[in-house]
Amino acid sequence: MKLKMHVNGREVTGEAEGRTLLSAFLRDGLGLTGTHIGCDTSQCGACTVHVNGRQVKSCTMFAIEADGAEVTTIEGMENADGSLSVLQQAFQDHHGLQCGFCTPGMVMAAAALLREIPQPTEAQIRAHLDGNICRCTGYHNIVKAILAASGQPVAMAAE
Repeated sequence: MKLKMHVNGREVTGEAEGRTLLSAFLRDGLGLTGTHIGCDTSQCGACTVHVNGRQVKSCTMFAIEADGAEVTTIEGMENADGSLSVLQQAFQDHHGLQCGFCTPGMVMAAAALLREIPQPTEAQIRAHLDGNICRCTGYHNIVKAILAASGQPVAMAAE
């Protein structure tokens, strides 16, 4: 099947079988390897992208379902000049990553949250990240990074 979509602001075309997952199309078809495959069962959230502005786990969506859609991956989150976005910089500044495997999905989930709730509470952040698993950080610094990116103080109660 022929596909056409806008990915990270540019029109792309490609071919995929009907059973090809969006995550595989992005990684294998377009070379956008920032979208990580952690479980293939929608459990970990490492493959999170935005489709038409909506946060989705790309391992649960067929590529054909994104035909004609606007898709944003972690590679599309940087500033126009190639520098880190405010959110990405906050993850770096507040040590919101350790091994980095979950980071693309966490950043994409955080961006969706901040679009909906520009200054979320710590509880709202934790609830929104419920579908994204990090096996390294304990989430504390991820939450701090999201608070910082929203312009809020990062002082939090110790876990």
